[in-house]
Amino acid sequence: MTVRRPAVAGSFYPDDPTELKALIRESYTHPLGPGSLPPSAVERGGVLACIAPHAGYIYSGPVAAHSYLWLSSLRRPELVVIVGPNHYGVGSGISTFREGEWATPLGNVKVDAEAARRIVELTGLVDFDPESQRREHSLEVQIPFLQEIYHTFKILPICLAFQDMDTARELGRGLSVLLKGRDAILIASSDLTHYEPASVAREKDTALLETVLRLDIEAFYSVLEEKRVTACGYGAIGTVMEASRLLGFKRGELHKYASSGDTTGDNDAVVGYPSVTFG
Repeated sequence: MTVRRPAVAGSFYPDDPTELKALIRESYTHPLGPGSLPPSAVERGGVLACIAPHAGYIYSGPVAAHSYLWLSSLRRPELVVIVGPNHYGVGSGISTFREGEWATPLGNVKVDAEAARRIVELTGLVDFDPESQRREHSLEVQIPFLQEIYHTFKILPICLAFQDMDTARELGRGLSVLLKGRDAILIASSDLTHYEPASVAREKDTALLETVLRLDIEAFYSVLEEKRVTACGYGAIGTVMEASRLLGFKRGELHKYASSGDTTGDNDAVVGYPSVTFG
């Protein structure tokens, strides 16, 4: 069986399980976090969709915790789909794993081989190409947060080098068909503006998020281009927006926006972090 080993354990998050669990808990109670831990028992079903950032936990973990507190309202999901950018430009334009497991310091998570086969079939866009995901952190950093909530679940990891609007729409359509009627989670993994002053980043990111909350994918891509918003996972956001719209969701909700400057104190060149959910 193929096992995808952690690429950023020990850098983006601790490689020691005890330290990792502690840092995840601290993300919830951090001043920038939601202020409470996930509940121990819930009964809600259906599909939940969100955006979560993917920087090192000490920077974006508290913002991501807002998304995960909201996701924890779902009873154990049948499937977790994580869509993120291909930062390294390696391999296929759109890739997933055919089968296997992803390892983290908290244990292994199985790839849903049937879901992977089905999304390839539904879209004609996705390739089986695990090598393109070997180094990619945008998918990996989401998994320990999920493990602390659910412990056992299956994933469908999708990595995008192609992030144009047509691709986002077609992949979103396929995911809406795949997830309809299931208890499932759909995550767009993305940071927003990169390495600009905090005030500039907030202005650009606010304009972009307004289109996200309206589920207006055409306006989203227009603002992205006009304001030159350097959101690394814009295709992942567009994909989840489109899937959410087709699943009948009406609007997004911004739970938290912050930047790296809010944790480091350096506001000269920040990265923006969003927590958005759809319903």
